Amino acid sequence: MKIIHVVRQYWPLVGGLEEFVARLAREQRLAGASVRVVTLDESFSRRGLKLAPMETHEGVEIVRIPFYGSTRYPIAPQVLGQLAGADLIHVHAVDFFFDFVALTRGLRQCPIVATTHGGFFHTAKHTLLKRIWFHTITRLTASAYRAVVASSLSDFETFSAIAPRNARLIENGVDIEKFKGAASPLPSRSLLTIGRFSLNKKLDLLLESFRQLVRDGEDWRLDIVGMESDWTREDLRREIAARGLEQRVTVHVGADNAAIARLMSRASLFVSASDYEGFGIVLVEALSAGLLPVVHGNEAFRSFAARRGGVRICDYTDPMASAEAIRAAFVDLAGAPHMRDDLIKISEGYAWPQVARTYLELYRECVEASSRGLQKPIPI
Repeated sequence: MKIIHVVRQYWPLVGGLEEFVARLAREQRLAGASVRVVTLDESFSRRGLKLAPMETHEGVEIVRIPFYGSTRYPIAPQVLGQLAGADLIHVHAVDFFFDFVALTRGLRQCPIVATTHGGFFHTAKHTLLKRIWFHTITRLTASAYRAVVASSLSDFETFSAIAPRNARLIENGVDIEKFKGAASPLPSRSLLTIGRFSLNKKLDLLLESFRQLVRDGEDWRLDIVGMESDWTREDLRREIAARGLEQRVTVHVGADNAAIARLMSRASLFVSASDYEGFGIVLVEALSAGLLPVVHGNEAFRSFAARRGGVRICDYTDPMASAEAIRAAFVDLAGAPHMRDDLIKISEGYAWPQVARTYLELYRECVEASSRGLQKPIPI
């Protein structure tokens, strides 16, 4: 099978979306598929940094094309010239590519599928406009896909409202081996948060909660790991200095996996004040390391905690309450030596080989249905 993935950002750029597509492509190559990734030629976090137009990484062909307009909706019509010969096209995230590939479906014979990755409701900005777009344009373009795969239960509930016949649920795969067991073997008052420095991560609220936490005089530390986005490194440092936390909080930009594993080795708790997540790959990675998550009760995290357990939910808009939740989690962890192993076990349900097999089964189903000339989406 020749598979073409279409995604706005990809290797060597890092992030949850990039990691997901890279791992899925890698698993498909191992299964014998021919895989191409079509992506944009510029980093969103470092505008002006141009990447090579063509490259091969781990057996996956990468084609990079230019775009114009906002990074929120990057317009790249040249994608049309890179889709020939595919048995199946897989579009990732809901953006220009999602709409354009759907609207030009008639130019190709092969089926198209998409994965939602949280849609575009990551922040409260322009909420009314987003809802109007979602219930008109997205409803229209979603109907062109043989399957619209929700990457979390919350996504499935959202997209089922506009694509009830072709919405599917396949939760994200996670590389649970990457950081497996990396957390400190002994309880440590060291916290770790990982993720792009975007507005929805609410790093200001996390810092407020941490400021409350350190008032007890105990030696708490916080490492903030990620890539610059809406917030820059300097923005964060100003926020840290404004709260007098320079000796307790460290910002790490662009840390590789080895560096992240070293930070995990001295930590016991994973924290996140994020008010929106499509799924939360980093949450599962934290569990695989043996870190106890204390996270904001956004829809994805609440759903995960209700079904899988092992996650402490709190409200980071209340700094005193969230600080107390972190403190209580540490006490519980210190009193339960087995908890670290239990957290690692929870992560095992998201191992990549099984998730990749599920996607390949869906692909075959879509290709077979398309070859029979079925025009209707595959029913749930």
